[in-house]
Amino acid sequence: MKKNKPLSTEEKKRAWKTAGRVTLEYILCGAGSLLYAFGVVCFVNPMQFVPGGVTTLALLINHLFPVVPAGVMVFAINVPLMIIAWRVFGFRFIAKTLFSTAVLSVAIDLLTSLGGKYPVLLYAGEEKLVAALFGGIFIGGGVGLAFLCGGTTGGMDIVARLLRLKFPHISMGKQVLFCDLTVVTLAGIVYQSINSVLYSLIVVFLAGIAVDYVVSGRSHSKMLMIMTSFPAEITQDITHSTGRGVTVLDAEGGYTGKPRKMLLCVVRAHEVAEIRKIVKKHDENPFIIITDSGEVLGEGFKSHKDTL
Repeated sequence: MKKNKPLSTEEKKRAWKTAGRVTLEYILCGAGSLLYAFGVVCFVNPMQFVPGGVTTLALLINHLFPVVPAGVMVFAINVPLMIIAWRVFGFRFIAKTLFSTAVLSVAIDLLTSLGGKYPVLLYAGEEKLVAALFGGIFIGGGVGLAFLCGGTTGGMDIVARLLRLKFPHISMGKQVLFCDLTVVTLAGIVYQSINSVLYSLIVVFLAGIAVDYVVSGRSHSKMLMIMTSFPAEITQDITHSTGRGVTVLDAEGGYTGKPRKMLLCVVRAHEVAEIRKIVKKHDENPFIIITDSGEVLGEGFKSHKDTL
């Protein structure tokens, strides 16, 4: 029987470093889910607002059938979506999403139970705008933390990625917005209140802004210039995993004089963490420049027609 070769000191350090990074990523995913749940249970739901996405469907089902816990419904609705995503994108894509969704589901039901025993946890003021503002900030901050570690909170993010395969000419941002508007409109019908729709739109809008601030500041788009020795592998992985285009440029080291390839890629702010993770997977020592893009015109971003 062949014995495994003992790991060298450098390999052990690399393994511990990887384990620490992965652990931190899952901690951030869990913290993001807790913030999301806090915003939903303590600010949004008491006012009959909705945060958009699959969570909205769960809250509406809970409103119509109170015997069904909202957290359980969040997980139940996400399960078939994650099974489809697993078959299409692979298990690595849904691993953190599965974890985040599980934490989110438990946190929603736990906070709801605590809110029943300790009403002080739930916002009981008359200022609905305050509830919408803080709800959007907590929800967006939670989603932003999940994006930072390469995960998502599931739901419409998965739906948008699946729709992009069918409609690649429509940007992912527009697809997510369409899905959110659909469920927000449905909430207005269930709650029979136009105010619920209007305040829910404020929640969704502020959550989107909070996501961008948490992930990478004010800029909505980022340009990455990547110097690497593995341009083909990284280009293929970025294109397959994110649907973003990559331009491959010839470059030369000014000091070494050696020819290299530079990859140019423009993405949404919340996609930067995923791109960096992809690059790191293929190249241990890349050189990456990340800059703000004031305006991006073209497929997946702002249409040229909007500038006319």
